[in-house]
Amino acid sequence: MSTPNTAVAEAKPIAQGATILEAQELSKSFEVRGEDRFARKHSVTVLDDISLAVRKGESFGLVGESGCGKSTLARCLLRLLEPSGGRVLFEGEDLAALSRDELRAMRRRMQFVFQDPFASLDPRMTAGQLVEEPLLVHEIGDHAERRRAVLEMLADVGLTEEQAERRPHAFSGGQRQRIGIARALITRPRFVVCDEPVSALDVSVQAQIVNLLVDMRAELGLTYLFIAHDLAVVKHISNRVAVMYLGRIVELADAETLHAAPLHPYTRALIAAVPAMHPSLRRRGEGRRLAGDIPAASHAPTGCRFHPRCPLAIDVCRTTEPRTTEPSPGHFVACHIEG
Repeated sequence: MSTPNTAVAEAKPIAQGATILEAQELSKSFEVRGEDRFARKHSVTVLDDISLAVRKGESFGLVGESGCGKSTLARCLLRLLEPSGGRVLFEGEDLAALSRDELRAMRRRMQFVFQDPFASLDPRMTAGQLVEEPLLVHEIGDHAERRRAVLEMLADVGLTEEQAERRPHAFSGGQRQRIGIARALITRPRFVVCDEPVSALDVSVQAQIVNLLVDMRAELGLTYLFIAHDLAVVKHISNRVAVMYLGRIVELADAETLHAAPLHPYTRALIAAVPAMHPSLRRRGEGRRLAGDIPAASHAPTGCRFHPRCPLAIDVCRTTEPRTTEPSPGHFVACHIEG
């Protein structure tokens, strides 16, 4: 696939395996009102002291139930939302220190694949126009170069030249997500956030989109932050996985270790909830389901935030927030019992 010429300066390449994106003690709070519309606004923390580093060339998985703060974290990492505290470094540059023009130029190197492939596409534009738009925004190439790049990118994601003239309503959900992927990759980014890119799709289509993302990562040398609530999907595509609960990272390890030897009770519950094709393949403890739902961020429990649902909770869990430890190299956990 060719890419149009551009006057925008390219960033200096960084070594494979070096840190491409790093979050340092990142937090995010929102001002909200209580149930009474006349009540005063109060601050609700949805991200609390998040630190992580994504290495160049890897697929970093982020998993957790809906409402735990995954999408908010993703938007803060790309400065689509302004963090309330901490900082984000992309290729060594502090995103908060960039001017508006500098951040706009940086956007070419970091892109976003959204969860809903219909809501994220302008229904008035054709597939070709949607994929071309980032090239226009970044003033990349002339008309002929952009047209050639768009058709090549659409072909790479499995769409034809004839389909380039259709609008989003004429496509299936999986095809719309292919357009979204093409749109994100047309500027040849280095880092791509995939925010639950298959959760809105039929099960029969999910594997096709995941395999497409795997192929595009290998072909273009991409780095992914892959967000999902389905651990089976995350295991298939990710090198390392962070488990998030109510605004905090509770466990982080490489994908194989996390599935073979999970330490945090919440991680174990998520793994046990993954359906097995045969009873003999079920993980021990699969019958134990989590009680209740994840609390609202405005009513976060004291101590360990997971303790109201944890079958192993002890007194210290209810009063003291656990610190993050590293029981084995590269395997981190925030748990009083397993830490």
